[in-house]
Amino acid sequence: MSMFHGMNISASGLTSQRLRMDVTSANMANADTTRGTMVNGEWQPYRRKLVHMKADNNEAGKFQHHMQKAKEVTQAGQGVHVSEIIDDNSPFRQVYQPEHPDANEEGYVEMPNVDPLKEMIDLMSATRSYEANITTLDAHKSMLMRALEIGR
Repeated sequence: MSMFHGMNISASGLTSQRLRMDVTSANMANADTTRGTMVNGEWQPYRRKLVHMKADNNEAGKFQHHMQKAKEVTQAGQGVHVSEIIDDNSPFRQVYQPEHPDANEEGYVEMPNVDPLKEMIDLMSATRSYEANITTLDAHKSMLMRALEIGR
């Protein structure tokens, strides 16, 4: 394990949480976008995006994994990465606005499936996780600085 292993883990968390905040911001920005994507020649409202994260672990096919297993050394976590950004398949909201250009025959407009309350909660969660990773990174940096001071 390298001296900077803990910093690399924190950095992967920072990167992943930053992307999560960016996706949440895009969801909020498109909360009223009725023409997000074209499907079969018709406009569909913006569909909420979700970020899925996965732990970075040694995969069974990697040479390092077999070497670690041969040495029987257990290693701490390897960090995290965004495995995919998927569309939320929950139904669109129906809003009665007969004057809207995208209204159907009954006067209802399909609005994006973005709930501002859910997005704010997700944003707060990502922000707290980001702050926790910064605190961990600072603690690791402080320990490395103290270790260098021992040699004086």
